[in-house]
Order: sequence, then structure tokens, then C-alpha cells
Amino acid sequence: MSSEVAIHVSNLSKCYQIYDTPRDRLKQFLLPRLSLSEKRYYREFWALRDISLKVQRGETLGILGRNGAGKSTLLQIICGTLAQTDGSVQVNGRIAALLELGAGFNPEFTGRENVYLNGSVLGLSKEEIDNRFAEIESFADIGDFIDQPVKSYSSGMYVRLAFAVQACVDPEILIVDEALSVGDIGFQYKCYKRMEDLRKKGVTIIMVTHSTGSVLEYADRCIVLDKGRITIDSTDVLSAVLAYEKGMLSQNTKVAATEVKELTAERPLDVRELQQLQAAETNREINEKRFGSARAIIRSLEIIKSDGKSLAEEPIVRSGEEVTFRITLASTESINDVVLGISISRTQGSDVWGDNNLNAGYILNLVPGTQVVEYSAKLPISQGDYLIHCGLACVSMGEREELDQRRPIQQIKFWSARSQVGVVFAPMKVSQGNLP
Repeated sequence: MSSEVAIHVSNLSKCYQIYDTPRDRLKQFLLPRLSLSEKRYYREFWALRDISLKVQRGETLGILGRNGAGKSTLLQIICGTLAQTDGSVQVNGRIAALLELGAGFNPEFTGRENVYLNGSVLGLSKEEIDNRFAEIESFADIGDFIDQPVKSYSSGMYVRLAFAVQACVDPEILIVDEALSVGDIGFQYKCYKRMEDLRKKGVTIIMVTHSTGSVLEYADRCIVLDKGRITIDSTDVLSAVLAYEKGMLSQNTKVAATEVKELTAERPLDVRELQQLQAAETNREINEKRFGSARAIIRSLEIIKSDGKSLAEEPIVRSGEEVTFRITLASTESINDVVLGISISRTQGSDVWGDNNLNAGYILNLVPGTQVVEYSAKLPISQGDYLIHCGLACVSMGEREELDQRRPIQQIKFWSARSQVGVVFAPMKVSQGNLP
């Protein structure tokens, strides 16, 4: 393998044997050995099929894919913690990997003892770990818990210590599999800054994440896995992310679109029917919470970009672009003095933008059946992943009735040609001159 190639995966496949009952597993173990049966008592599940790729030294590779696409299986085989069924993997360099929460930790050992245990597994001598320990302890920032058994740690503390060990031992290859999503936003920022420092040192990085914003910001190359196969492998990271997001959105909206069409028939709606729809139509991909009396409900939200294309066609909004929120409502009766609000928040954090028809000076009254309301706004929001929340309420006679609250209802991604600090995208212009 060339010294410029850090990882070479060739025709890699992984098959699992799926048994319906423990009895079938026992039959498969005994009967063929006794020459009593040639029948197979299991089903084959191919987690990976014929994967081939080369990762260059110093490259940052982002891997995207739905749950069950084979991302974690691929990383485990590369790290050597899982054996492949077919194919080969060659690794040129010392790997530091953060595959899952607490992997490699002994729960009975203290944090300090686990630092030395993990360091020795990575090939460091005690003296080398001694020299790095202060940096690891400072980065983890878990205080006196460094001398407590890790079985008493919270999930966030696990991640802090695990990442600190992996990132501070000068790895040649760093592999991170979704574990950073557990940490708080401040620690995530510190981790990504550390990864940026490692990139500048020429460390090869493979990152698996559901945050396509992180892939856009850090990756030199992106691959997309689907059902165990590579469907996209491109150094045009933006195009790869767009294709992935488009596929995700189209799958998530198929059922909702069909159900909206079925309700457009001119027939009366009752509260029980809307309550059933309210309970059934939730976005489980983003853990949506939904509640309200359901006298009227929010059936769907469609986002139209300034070029007339929907977010399902082009899943990234440019910072400062005007978008239209097309909201389909269904009501059992005439309801006056309705407030329909929409807001955008960080994936972890408070709202960064929001508005409603009352603030805009528009009186909204509902009639029985379905209707569509459109809001338009320019959103100068910085690059990143965000969540959209939508709420419908009645504020008649000074009392508020929650009709349907959907928090969050959908994801949205903003992209800009340059990054900024904060959530408002307002790039500055720089000039220089002499004092008068």
C-alpha cells in the first residue's frame, strides 16, 4: 500500500446470520456437524456489500447514511474490533477511535486508571502517558471525577474523557462515530476545534455523523452509505450532502403527502379524527413532541425556496435567502382569533428566530375543512443545522387554547460561502486607511 494511503478497503462485505429462535441457533450449530441436515436455520443479513475505498493520508472523510446503513459496521471493521466476511482492510498508521459510548473503558476503574489503560492499548509507554496526562485531564474537564470509577459517570462525562484520550495521544488516524452528539454544545465546539488542529498536523480523520452541517464544514470528501453499499463518493461535499438530504426528506414526506391528499375531500371533519391524525403524524426522526385539543391541527409544513423549488428538491437554504413556509391546516369548525406561529432553534439551544400572524398584523380565522397559510421571510441565519417548530392556538376572549403544537416539526439546514460566529449571518466588509 502506498505511504500516501492511510486506509485501503477492498471489496469489503459483512454478513450476519439472523435466527428467529434460540432453537434454530442450536440446530445450526449441531445438525450439520453430525451430518444430520444440510438445511440452513438462519437468514442472511448483509450489513455491507462490496465496499471499496481509499482514504488518503491527511484527508478528512465524512460518512453519511440512515440508521442501519452500515456506517458503524464499516468503522468497526477498519478499527479491527469486528471481522469482515469477505474482502480486506489495510491500515497505515496508529488508529485512535471513539466508536461508542464508553468503549474500551473498565467501569470499575477510575478515570485516571482508564486513561493509562487506553493509552497503553494505543501503544504508549507509561512515561509518554505521564507527559500527556495533564493535557488529557484539562481537555476532559471533569474535575475530581477523574479519580472516581467511570461507572458513576454521566454519558457526557464518558464522552469528555474518551475523546480527550483519543485526541491527545497524537493519533495518525482518528475515527469518531456519532459519540460527540452526546456532549454539550460547548464541549462539541472544543472537540471540533481539536479536530481542526489535528487536520492541520496531517492526521487522517473519519467522522460518522447525522449532522450534515459538520460534514460541510470539516470534510474534504463525503461518502453516503445506503443498505450496505456506497451510493455517493465525492470530493464535492456540498453536492453529496444535497443528494443525501434530498433522499432523506423524500422518504420522510411520502406518507404525510398521501394523507394530506386524502383529507382534501369535501367532507366534515370531527375532533376524534384529527386527534388520531395528531397522534399518528409525528416526525419520529427528530423526536417530535405534539399536543393540543385538535379542534384544528397542523397537517404539514412545506418550505419553498426563492427559486420556487421545495426543500425536498434542494435541501439546503442559503443564508439570507427568502423562503416561504406553506402550512396546511385542518379544522373541524369555524375558529376565530387564531395565532399560527413558527420558530427556528438550534438543534441544542433556544430559538434564534420566530414570528406569527398576530405580530405581523394579520387576523387569521379558520373554516371547517383544510386550508393553506403561507409565511415568507428572509432569514440571515449562519451556516448550520436547525430545527423548525410550529404552533397553532386560539386566543379568543383573553384565554389561550392550544390547538396543535409541533416541536419540532422539521429540520432545516443553512449554508453560506463563509462561516461566522453566532447565529446571525451578517458578513462584515473590511477597509483600511490612514488617520486624517
